[in-house]
This record gives sequence, C-alpha cells and structure tokens, in this order.
Amino acid sequence: MKLNDLLLLAQDELWDVLPIVGAIVFILFILVFFAFFLRFAGLWIQSKFTGAGIGMYSLITMWMQKVNPSIIVRCRIMMVQAGLSKMYDVSHKILAAHHLAGGNVMNVTRALIAADKAKIPLDWPTAAAIDLAGRDVLDAMRTSVYPKIIDCPDPRRTAGSLDAMAGDGIQLKARARVTVRTNINQLIGGATEETIIARVGQGIVQAIGSTPSYKTVLENPDSISHTVLNQGLEAHTSFEIVSIDIADIDVGDNIGARLMADQAEADMRVAQAKAEQKRADAFAREQEEIAHIQENRAKVVLAEAQVPKAIADAFRQKKLGLIDYLNLKNIQADTMMRNSIAGESRNTSSREDHLA
Repeated sequence: MKLNDLLLLAQDELWDVLPIVGAIVFILFILVFFAFFLRFAGLWIQSKFTGAGIGMYSLITMWMQKVNPSIIVRCRIMMVQAGLSKMYDVSHKILAAHHLAGGNVMNVTRALIAADKAKIPLDWPTAAAIDLAGRDVLDAMRTSVYPKIIDCPDPRRTAGSLDAMAGDGIQLKARARVTVRTNINQLIGGATEETIIARVGQGIVQAIGSTPSYKTVLENPDSISHTVLNQGLEAHTSFEIVSIDIADIDVGDNIGARLMADQAEADMRVAQAKAEQKRADAFAREQEEIAHIQENRAKVVLAEAQVPKAIADAFRQKKLGLIDYLNLKNIQADTMMRNSIAGESRNTSSREDHLA
C-alpha cells in the first residue's frame, strides 16, 4: 500500500472520530456549566431579584480568585436595600478587592449603613482605610452613636485608684468614669483608650494637687471634673470626651504629717550625729590632756630624781651640813604626816556624807 493511500485512510478515520470528540467536549462543557450553575444559582437569583447587579460570570470569577461570593453578594444586597449603592458607587469589584486586601467587608458595609442612618459623614474609602488599619470600624460607629464609658484607672490592669495629695497634705484616692464617643475624623492615626485613661488620670492628680484643702474636693467633686474636662485631653486621639465623672473618692493617709515626721526624725538623727561628733572630739581632747599630765608627771619625777644628786653634791662641796640635812628630813616627814591626816579626814567626811 502506498503512502498516499495510508494518508487518505487516516484522514477518513479522523473525520469519523471528530464528531464523537466534539460531542464529548460539548457534554463536558454542559456538565461543568450545570455544576457551576447549581453552585451559584442561589446567589445569582438573589442578586437578580434584589438589583445587586452581580452576574454568573462575576460570581465564578470571584470564586476562582479565592473570594467568598456569598459575602460579596450579601454586602452588595445590604447596600442596595439601604439605598447606598448610588450614593457611594461601590461595585462588587471594589468589595472583592477589599476582601482580597484582608479587610472585613461585612463590618465596613454595616458601618456605612449605620453612619448613613445616624447622619454621620463617612464614605467608603475612609471606612475601608480604617478597617485595613486594624481598627474595628463598626465598633467605632457604634461608639460614635452610643457613647462608651471608660473606667479610670483601668480595672483590667490595676485594682487601685488615682492617688493624689491636696495642698494640706491629705491623700485622696479617686476613681473616675469617662464617657467618650468616636471621632471619625481622627480615627486614623489617633491615640487609643490607653492615652485617654493616662491623660485623665494625670489631669485628676494635677487638679487635686492644686486644691488648697481636701475638704474642698470632698465638698465639690464636680470642680475636679470641670477642671480636667477643660484641659483638652482628647487632642490627637480617636475619641471625643463627653463627660468626666468622679465615681468614688476616699480620704487616705496624712502624707504631709508623715513627711514632716520623717523630716523631724531625719533632723534628730543629724543632731545626734553632730552631738556624737562633738563628744568624740571632747573625749579626744581629754585623752590628749591626760597624756600631757602624764608627761608633766614624768618630768616632775625626773626633776625629783635630781634632788638626791644635788644634796650629795652639796655634801661634797660642803655647802650642806648634817644638821641642815636632818632638819630637811624632819620637815619632809612632818609634811607627809600632815598630808596623810588631811587625806584620811577627807575620806572620812566623804564616807559620812555617803552614809547620810
């Protein structure tokens, strides 16, 4: 068989197989289309009947992009039903893009609806930016409509109170409740609740410290609230302070008296140290004088030791006779006797005084 005959035979067989292959491909296409239709039929019907404007092709595309089509359809329906679709012109593609960026599309949609109902200016780019920044935009809108109460100090971090000392030295322990609402314009980049708590605590301590007497604070706690509220503590924060209320205030220790007592004790210790130093100096001088006395006594002993030598020299030089020497001895013996009698009389009188 020639080559041309083989080619003609293969071409005839190919033309016979092509209709079968085409039928199989068509059946597979129908099956795939039917499977996708069954998967997204409910969402497509909802979109058509509610005017969301999301077709079957868009649903399949979102599914292939790893986007949950049911969330996008629900958000789009919510915006259409709330009358926001024409106001903000947010298509399903914008919703899908925000979902792919890691945002919470449902929260942003509900926040837009809440802002529209409350007549609060908020557009989609701002709400999406707040959500992508990590803030809960829906909670922010709720706080803007329904103010939130913040305890100062935060009971989750400490169970204590704000301790401050009035002008008269009495310690006051206060607890405050701060009512705030969200400031949408400063939500991006604004400070959080921790800053509000810190500033309010600082303001209360400063206000109490500038009060002359603790009685004034106990009589009129509102004065502290007004003083702190007028300091503009909400600057550069995400909140607007509505009110500051002193929830509880107690009298603590008399810090001024304790400090004065501590100062007096410190002064006493300083005086004692100075007195001890003076006593040590006096004792040192006394020891020096005793040493001088001993030195002088030694000199006296040395001088007395020269007397026998002088007498002996006087005898040798015949300047002193035996009678003179004996008279000198008698005088010395008489002097010693008188000293002995005088010493015994002093001892006897001292014993009598002691017995008396």
